[in-house]
Amino acid sequence: MPNDMTPPKPSAVKRATCMLEVLAARRVTPNMIRVTLTGPEMAAIPASTAGGHCKIMLPAEGQDAAALARQMAEGPKPTTRTYTIRHARPEVCEIDIDFVAHGDNGPASAWAARAKPGDFIGFAGPGAPKLTDHEADYYLIAADMSALPVAAAGLEQLPRDAQGIAIFEVLSEADRQPIDAPAGIEQHWLIHDNAEVESTLATDMIEGLDLPEGRIKTLVAGETGVIRRLRMHLRGDRALPRGDVYASGYWRIGLAEDAHRKVKNIEAADDEAKLAAAS
Repeated sequence: MPNDMTPPKPSAVKRATCMLEVLAARRVTPNMIRVTLTGPEMAAIPASTAGGHCKIMLPAEGQDAAALARQMAEGPKPTTRTYTIRHARPEVCEIDIDFVAHGDNGPASAWAARAKPGDFIGFAGPGAPKLTDHEADYYLIAADMSALPVAAAGLEQLPRDAQGIAIFEVLSEADRQPIDAPAGIEQHWLIHDNAEVESTLATDMIEGLDLPEGRIKTLVAGETGVIRRLRMHLRGDRALPRGDVYASGYWRIGLAEDAHRKVKNIEAADDEAKLAAAS
């Protein structure tokens, strides 16, 4: 059993399905909204789960909290989206979730833009953080704004003597955020101001890196078209072991989450077949 000084392993954290109340909502940057949520169940979500995913269930227009809770229990399934826990503060029963602000272009973004204290939302989670093995010699982190929360949380949990590079792609210079990364992590902020056009900024930069010898672990996430190219590069051209490469598409230009998930699974299987054939 973990003692008071040792964070529980992700697999030991109890998952919760519950209703949460909005404590606050604010713009972290012009294109990122941070919503602070609370509920007694969050006392069991340790700070070390920052970077783990969760499901949020959105109320329908005019739906009260009791009706959403019934729908979560009995169906049909509410509008559900996947997000990252940016911070967890179990001592005060709070979590933060960051939303990319793109107006009404998506139900979660629309909800976050209007969120105010006293509002409510359904919650299920958490999943495990994505960068929990801290035995690498070098870390390669890359994220667009959709994956900035998972990348930032992963960086902040690295050992203070960690070495590596972090490449963030944001919509504007004003969307840069302070991240408490180890001093040995070289940070680069790239500006791509049109999220509806696939970017090559991060892929071009990563393909041109002179990576050091030793064990390299990656946390790479963002738009699926970009991530597929990076996965093939890291696993194929760089020959990094599968277990050391986290490369996940979080969204796809022109697709809602449910449709994106289906396409992503098919493409991921296709990529694995190509990598196996080339090995």
